[in-house]
Amino acid sequence: MLKDLTRHLFPRLVLKENLRISYTLCLGGLAFTCLLVLAGTGLLLLFYYSPSPLEAHASIQFLERAVWGGRYLRSLHRLASHGLLILVGLHTVRVVLTGAFQRPARLNWLVGCFLLFLSVFGAYTGYLLPMDQLAYWSTQTGMELLRTLPLGDAARSLLVPDGVAGPLSLLRFFALHVAIVPLALLGLAMLHFFVIRRQKGLLPYL
Repeated sequence: MLKDLTRHLFPRLVLKENLRISYTLCLGGLAFTCLLVLAGTGLLLLFYYSPSPLEAHASIQFLERAVWGGRYLRSLHRLASHGLLILVGLHTVRVVLTGAFQRPARLNWLVGCFLLFLSVFGAYTGYLLPMDQLAYWSTQTGMELLRTLPLGDAARSLLVPDGVAGPLSLLRFFALHVAIVPLALLGLAMLHFFVIRRQKGLLPYL
């Protein structure tokens, strides 16, 4: 899959007519670009962020006020997150409107749905990390809405075992946001491109 991902991103040959702007607007490629920007900016943010209820907000303030380019870096990370959600959403709408979810692309449609869900979940887990009032109440609202779903109480207990502002809850959101969800997104994106190439969906990319 890694080999096909590399070939997909850096093809040896592309037809001239395929370089024209079309109705698809390369939404999938733009979404993957946002994912790469998120990975790069998130890695840099890790050098200053402290996943502790008492130090999280202070570390964000230090980043924005005392670190050269810190405010820009955090803003770029946030904008890339918004861009990823918008582009994946538009890509999903395009697939639905064109009927591209039907056979033989049914497997890739399911992978795309998981990518959409993980993108939303990744953005949600990152919302708590600044540990300000907006982060607290937004996460608290999400956890209460989660309880209305089947097995919602169990999921809530798994995500926030000691309450939204608790140290264990923040640590779990941090682990999900910086490791588990990004790795899952990258793995599913590789599978997504792999299936597209195996189904000859983007010829003549060679």
